[in-house]
Amino acid sequence: MYIPQLNKHSLVFPDPHNANEDGIVAWGGDLNPSRLIRAYQNGIFPWYSNQDPILWWSTDPRLIMELDDFKLSRSLKKSIKKFTYKFDTNFTEVMKKCATTQRKDQNGSWINSELIESFETLHGMGIAHSVESYDKNTNLVGGLYGIVIGKVFCGESMFAHTTDASKAAYAILIRHLKEWGYDFIDCQVPTEHLKSLGAKEVTREYFLMRLKKVNMEIINNSWEIDKRLI
Repeated sequence: MYIPQLNKHSLVFPDPHNANEDGIVAWGGDLNPSRLIRAYQNGIFPWYSNQDPILWWSTDPRLIMELDDFKLSRSLKKSIKKFTYKFDTNFTEVMKKCATTQRKDQNGSWINSELIESFETLHGMGIAHSVESYDKNTNLVGGLYGIVIGKVFCGESMFAHTTDASKAAYAILIRHLKEWGYDFIDCQVPTEHLKSLGAKEVTREYFLMRLKKVNMEIINNSWEIDKRLI
């Protein structure tokens, strides 16, 4: 199937409903922050290897986390008390640790310097955010980052250097998103890890319908930890 190439001078994306069977919508273009925002507003995200051109995806099925579906196990409930949490204090470091942390069955990372630079700009605009877990010695031991589109948090990646450090950060994020009135988390590509926490697979059509309803709404919350939610 023919995959269209993006024009660097236009922010227009092809219809994600027309993605190929693998979920690829287009290739090329650049990681201009404005293009990234437009992509996420349309349910499209970049994901590619360093040696490849930029690939733009809208997968089918799509993985989402309904905020009420998060599974808080008894052990995780205990682990949450081991850490302290912050939002947006070490955004770039979280991205770098997501890029360099070794994972099973994964060689390398799609999080390259170009992507980090673009997301740093989005972070400066108040659109991209990090959630961080610290141990008792104030070391950054886990966390995740993502981008807010309307009432949706689009999760990008997470890392843990200590057991449950990223899961705990995720639980803290969900508690705050619920408090602030967000709709759901876009988890993008299905993984068994996120499914075990309560995420579910939905069709691309359903995901895009849900996203369209809330992708232009604005929630004026302050990204600060509410101690009542720990």
